Amino acid sequence: MLYFRHPSSLEHDPSLLSPDHPDTPERISAIGKAMAQVGWLGCDVRDAPAAGEWELELVHTASHVEAIRDLCAAGGGQIDPDTFVGEASYQAALYAAGGACEMVRALMRGEARTGFSAMRPSGHHAGRDYAMGFCLFNNVAVAAELAIRELGVERVLIVDWDVHHGNGTADIFRRRADVLYTSIHELGLYPGTGEVSDAGSAEGRGYTINVPVPHGSDEETWISTLEYVIIPAALEFAPQLVLISAGFDAHRDDPLGHCLLEASSFAQMACHVRDMAATLDAPLGAVLEGGYDPVALTESVMATITALAGVGTAESIAPDPFVTSRVAAHVGHYWTL
Repeated sequence: MLYFRHPSSLEHDPSLLSPDHPDTPERISAIGKAMAQVGWLGCDVRDAPAAGEWELELVHTASHVEAIRDLCAAGGGQIDPDTFVGEASYQAALYAAGGACEMVRALMRGEARTGFSAMRPSGHHAGRDYAMGFCLFNNVAVAAELAIRELGVERVLIVDWDVHHGNGTADIFRRRADVLYTSIHELGLYPGTGEVSDAGSAEGRGYTINVPVPHGSDEETWISTLEYVIIPAALEFAPQLVLISAGFDAHRDDPLGHCLLEASSFAQMACHVRDMAATLDAPLGAVLEGGYDPVALTESVMATITALAGVGTAESIAPDPFVTSRVAAHVGHYWTL
């Protein structure tokens, strides 16, 4: 299994402008320290390259890339109430996107079947021409588009299990039928998008699957919707590449979410996605998104990597009688569940 990192992730520090900001460099340093203590769990550890601006512009407008670059070059500042950048943030964002892209290249070259890109800033809230929600560039979307345009991939599945809806990724691909974007997220949480009725539009109608779960949802609800809604649709879609927007803020200890997952819950979700990808003979890569309690984040990342590397068994559970049936009623119009 491949593991991508870069020290620039430690240099992006919103707390310099917003002292209580939850997106701290400690998120990455805690993961790195714990991973080093266990021999990186046997991963092939690689330093990420920086993305070129041409790669960012696969999904972002040139004016958006220029605006972030110029703001950072001027010393940084506030983009919205939640999003702050410093002088080092642009380079960190280039490497975060570059790690996702290089992971996809390596996977498609057959160098490994699974990978994890563990860098920040996160990306799934960033749209074509906007940054928001701690996100500057949409790392997973850039990597997915690179796979389609440069690597000959015809269909990409994105499974987003961050507790917040990935509105940026959904917006970028909402009119597309070559990317199936699926998201499990907490209902009513920031940014307020991701209703179950939003299935995409135009040629992409049906290729967005939103699974909003209630405040306080536990492992049974999350895994049930994954097992009985997302995976059947994904198997029918038959992607040639599977990407996970791997946020860990649905953990019960996370300060920004209100769900009740444990590190073992993320391992179980990883096992289900891993087995689905194996059935399709599709490589699988995960890109770090949220997770703001450093201990919970570290434990969850390591549990996920262990599962993606092949340890553990995906355990089937009974369908959640409320959430799963409600979501299936919508998704069943487009996919065989």
